[in-house]
Amino acid sequence: MRLLVLGGTTGLSGRVAVEAVGRGHDVVCAARGRSGAVPDRARLIPVDRDEPGAVAVLVGERFDAVVDVATGALGWVRAVLDVLAGEGPDAPHWTFVSSVNVYADVATPGQGVDAPLVPAVDDPRHLAPEELTIETYGGTKVASEQAVRDRVGDGRALIVRPGIISGPGDVMDRFGYWAARFARGGRTVIPDAPDQPIQHVDVRDLAAWLVTAAETRTAGVFDAVGPVLRLGDVLSAMAATVGAGDLELVPMSEEALTGAGVQPWGGPASLPLWLPTGYTGLAAHDPEPAAAAGLAGRSLTDVALTALADERARGMDRTRKAGLTLDEERTLLDGGRLT
Repeated sequence: MRLLVLGGTTGLSGRVAVEAVGRGHDVVCAARGRSGAVPDRARLIPVDRDEPGAVAVLVGERFDAVVDVATGALGWVRAVLDVLAGEGPDAPHWTFVSSVNVYADVATPGQGVDAPLVPAVDDPRHLAPEELTIETYGGTKVASEQAVRDRVGDGRALIVRPGIISGPGDVMDRFGYWAARFARGGRTVIPDAPDQPIQHVDVRDLAAWLVTAAETRTAGVFDAVGPVLRLGDVLSAMAATVGAGDLELVPMSEEALTGAGVQPWGGPASLPLWLPTGYTGLAAHDPEPAAAAGLAGRSLTDVALTALADERARGMDRTRKAGLTLDEERTLLDGGRLT
């Protein structure tokens, strides 16, 4: 199989490229090449998708499958469709990685792919992460999904909607924060929300599934999520696996956390994975269709150990995109408020 990965140097797209090369496929990565190198035996075609007309360099190339993980950039999606979508039996299978943020209802658990979506945001710009909201990010993904399905057709389009992607190279620092914090030990603030649902899919498992789907030309729309777990169980399992001997978990209520200025879910001054009341449906989608289609999972022990190893490799004292600094945590434990 000749596979085009739009990206292929880091994150999920990088893992897809590694997986496909490992299976002996002919892999081409279209990327700027600034985030890292493509895997050995893969070919890099330098492309900056922010540059108008940049994907024209792909004109004349033929692929059996395409994997696109474009984030917040409808123009990126449309431009490559214009060049490569094609028609007929030799047209490529097309995977587009969307997000569970496309769903309008973030409160109701157990939703599937037929649940209502947020309105499409028809904005071709590539917005910076700080400019994105759930609505603009989800709406851009909705518009991108529509563009893929309109141009490629439902018979060869695979739309996958992941939630939290765990595993090595987690740029959002969610699981990594907890692994690093528990390994450091001492009194550690956790959300007092043991029954909150949480889902994740390891990047290695998701990448393997996407390559298999390209090989088998699997089509359809799937929530690429793992089983619904309890947040308390996830944190306890991680603490038991990688926690220091003097680790003491200190639960704090939603009222105390929000009153102190702690943010939910991710980002600076946050407790990652914690969702406030009214948003827990975001992490409780129906996992069964994807599992039936072959999306596998792995143990929390593996996730915790991998997260800690990844944190150590990247630097335990580095600035993270999510979580509390030690000073912020001390402020909370002393009853103060974050500024």
